[in-house]
Amino acid sequence: MSTPSAQPSSSEPALFGPALFGPGDRPAVIGHRGSSWVAPQNTLAAFEAACRAGVDAIELDLQLTSDQVVVVIHDDEVDATTDGTGPVAGFTAAELGALDAGSWFAPAFAGARVPLWPQVLDLVAAHPQVGLLIELKGDWTPAQTRLALDPLLAAGLGPRSIGQSFSRTSVAAIREVAPGLRRGLLVEDAADDLLEACAALGVLTCNPSGLMLQADPRLVARLHAAGLAVMVWTLDEDWMWRQTVDLGVDAIISNRPDRLAGWLAGRLTATAGIA
Repeated sequence: MSTPSAQPSSSEPALFGPALFGPGDRPAVIGHRGSSWVAPQNTLAAFEAACRAGVDAIELDLQLTSDQVVVVIHDDEVDATTDGTGPVAGFTAAELGALDAGSWFAPAFAGARVPLWPQVLDLVAAHPQVGLLIELKGDWTPAQTRLALDPLLAAGLGPRSIGQSFSRTSVAAIREVAPGLRRGLLVEDAADDLLEACAALGVLTCNPSGLMLQADPRLVARLHAAGLAVMVWTLDEDWMWRQTVDLGVDAIISNRPDRLAGWLAGRLTATAGIA
């Protein structure tokens, strides 16, 4: 996999997918917590829907139960996406697995469960065209990080995965446990030491929010000039996609990856027709 270079010259095309996921002729399409517009987020149903929608990668969130089992859920508490209540870290894996993680979304998904990490790895292994963008929620120690990364690497999915976190501590733990795994730093504000932190952590990609790019459209160019790819989150409307594609982002994370994939295909076709 190549890494982004400084800004391409006027005779060179914009750099997209080769540093991340996808064919490389457009920004990569990443399903946020799966295809969470059509199925309950971070469930096997959402991940399968994303794979069938033709995403380049699925984004998901990892947390640990009280008995140190890796599970896939975003919020620190289970209240919003299950029929339970309380912090994820207060449940054993068996207790968490007994919760209904689908009825809140729609009756058709009643009985969906919070996935165990190995279940998701099995699903992704069955879709060889799909990558993984893995977020560690909060601060993880190296020992905890190994619980997540050892199964990933054993499944042979390391080469098509990127580990990321808002926590610099967790990104450093990824580097210590699996130095060959590609890494990303999630950000929601442009800290003064952002470029220095990215360099120190050895990340491939710096992933800002869409709001950050609206406030500072030149951020993409600065990150590219520093040798970093840019995966923007979480954009669900075509005007947002148009704006960020024009800025040269390398991937778009969306709750509506099926629509994003279609929009990008249409844009490519229109561009080819103009050329």
